[in-house]
Amino acid sequence: MAKLKHIFVPHSHDANDAIQSAQESSGQGIRAAWIGLAGMMTTAILQIFIVAISGSIALLADTLHNLGHAMTTIPLVIAFRIGQRAASKRYSYGYRRAEDLVGVLISLVIAASAALIIYESIDALINPRPLSNLGWVFAAGLVGALGNEVVAVYRIRTGRKIGSAALIAEGQHARADGLTSIAVVVGVVGVWFGFARLDAIIGLFIAAAILWILFNSMRTICRRLMDGVDPGVIESMTTTVAAVDGVVDVDRVRARWSGHRMEADANVVVAKGLSVVDGHHIAEQVQHQLLHTTPHLEEVVVHLHPDLSAGELDELHELSGHHASAEARNRYLAKTRR
Repeated sequence: MAKLKHIFVPHSHDANDAIQSAQESSGQGIRAAWIGLAGMMTTAILQIFIVAISGSIALLADTLHNLGHAMTTIPLVIAFRIGQRAASKRYSYGYRRAEDLVGVLISLVIAASAALIIYESIDALINPRPLSNLGWVFAAGLVGALGNEVVAVYRIRTGRKIGSAALIAEGQHARADGLTSIAVVVGVVGVWFGFARLDAIIGLFIAAAILWILFNSMRTICRRLMDGVDPGVIESMTTTVAAVDGVVDVDRVRARWSGHRMEADANVVVAKGLSVVDGHHIAEQVQHQLLHTTPHLEEVVVHLHPDLSAGELDELHELSGHHASAEARNRYLAKTRR
């Protein structure tokens, strides 16, 4: 069950394969997008020819999905390019969020293709269409399954390396194409055994599979847009910070995705007698350890708190304390009373 979940549910990153360089990761993403596009277009062109001579609804569904992926590859490449631009005064955090927006666009296009597949399949159930050249359809289904799976493995593996939810989603959609190609093969076998409507029924199963994978992809993309990270990331980062020499306690660690890179900030408690230089050294060590241990992390802002009593804390934050949320202040006060 765990292996099946790993295949069909997108993951944001893989700590063992992570690429830490922002420029290298963008280059890898663009390369994966173009290579995937070439593979899908080759498969789609072959399938368009066979659809024209066979009339297969299931193969048409598979072909439409392939073409949908081909069209969404171009915006993905553009998003990677935009994300490489330097931050500006208007967009002071940079432009990498364009990648997440394209992820939403990809999902909408795939949802539209699923809707069209459902329409065509229902129409074929009501008005059966004669099939011809079944041997060609069968062969095309096998070729489509193999070609799409190769593209899927390459895109998903690269997406996990660079931390790109949009590229992983594209890979998952390519995998859905492979599944639909297998369904086409099953449909042809059904027709050979005298069940003419099985071709259209398989089209409905194709649409259901696409919608399920779409749901899982959208969940990851929406989590990114809401500044969410994978389970265990914050806990791991907090443990890393707490292990740094000179850190008395960890008040708060936050992280969020910006495209396929992560940004974080940490509030760290240190001894109150430290000089500015010594405090900076601890902050530098915290940054260094987090950058080395957290996949796809590009920047960390560290804020130091002196280890004070509750009364001393109030005096220290006299000017800014009333701007802080009650939850944040209570969390720190609870630590000072331990």
